[in-house]
Amino acid sequence: MTALPSIQEQNRIIPPQLDVPPRLLLGPGPSNVHPRVLTSLSLPPVGHLDPYFLQVMDEIQVLLRYAWQTDNPLTLAVSGTGSAAMEATLANVVEPGDVVLVGVMGYFGHRLVDMATRYGGDVRKLMKPWGEAFSLEELREGLETHRPAILALVHAETSTGVRQPLEEVGQLCREYNCLLLIDTVTSLGGVPIFLDHWGVDLAYSCSQKGLGCPPGASPFTMSPKALEKLQSRKTPVTNWYLDMSLLTKYWGEQRVYHHTAPINMYYALREALRVVAEEGLAARWQRHLENAQLLWKGLEEIGLVCHVAQEYRLPTLTTVRVPEGVDAKAVAQKLMKEYNLEVGLGLGELAGKVWRIGLMGYNSRPENVLLLLQALSQVLGK
Repeated sequence: MTALPSIQEQNRIIPPQLDVPPRLLLGPGPSNVHPRVLTSLSLPPVGHLDPYFLQVMDEIQVLLRYAWQTDNPLTLAVSGTGSAAMEATLANVVEPGDVVLVGVMGYFGHRLVDMATRYGGDVRKLMKPWGEAFSLEELREGLETHRPAILALVHAETSTGVRQPLEEVGQLCREYNCLLLIDTVTSLGGVPIFLDHWGVDLAYSCSQKGLGCPPGASPFTMSPKALEKLQSRKTPVTNWYLDMSLLTKYWGEQRVYHHTAPINMYYALREALRVVAEEGLAARWQRHLENAQLLWKGLEEIGLVCHVAQEYRLPTLTTVRVPEGVDAKAVAQKLMKEYNLEVGLGLGELAGKVWRIGLMGYNSRPENVLLLLQALSQVLGK
């Protein structure tokens, strides 16, 4: 039998107590968490089938419908990060051979392509330069050419800071009898969204951006039309964990055990959504817009240029072009080291070319904008 380690050996492998640095997270996410949400994380867990927890789940569903402006009965939180909710949308409605048309205008459009391909979709791509949005006519031309079962678009492209207009896209999809799937990871809780009015069939998001909650419990919703496609599948959903035909039995009236939910993460999501509802969507959307405009004006005053035209610019995430001769990574490292302030670097085609500045949820405040502008100005001046 192997001998247990000595006390001295144990002490060598035991790390010190956590001492988390006080970062101001103004990158593409996660964002800083609302204090009330942090408090909710410390509450004692109950069982995942406890009547109290089942009530929490019901309240999350009601609050998510409000945040998304939808009446979809199948609205819930996936136990996982935003990428899990993203995969859930595709896993449930894509069958082998289904034509899936993806509008790619950044990094996360490519991720949709990758996921849809893995589920056997016949994936077609509409391409747009990183920093631009699709016009309605471009989407119509794509639908006419490819006749897809599903059109997938990113409402808020986190890699570029572009907001894709969606006001008439759902109606267009109805003309071509296809489902509309959208990514609202960087828009939910900070940018106007009207899923039902826009005719959106599938949407997903995350908890750690506009909702001001830690990552780990991710919003998902499916329209009755999308649910019909799920129920008429010829093949079973190939992802057991994300199969909505199983998950709805846990989130619905049957309350059939599916998995052990992350209890405290759901407490946190519920509290974050309560904060959203108390502020009110109109006021929250306006707050994000005003603080973004303050940032855009300040960036211009210190000689920096936004990558995206203001018409399509996200209030929650701004991409700023790196001036010629400036090391983007070195500036981000200095902001972290000297100011405890995080900004994001560019992804994919924009790597080294932009910084990504997030003003999301609890972090969308004027004092954060002014601090960032001052710090950025000083670091660039050096």
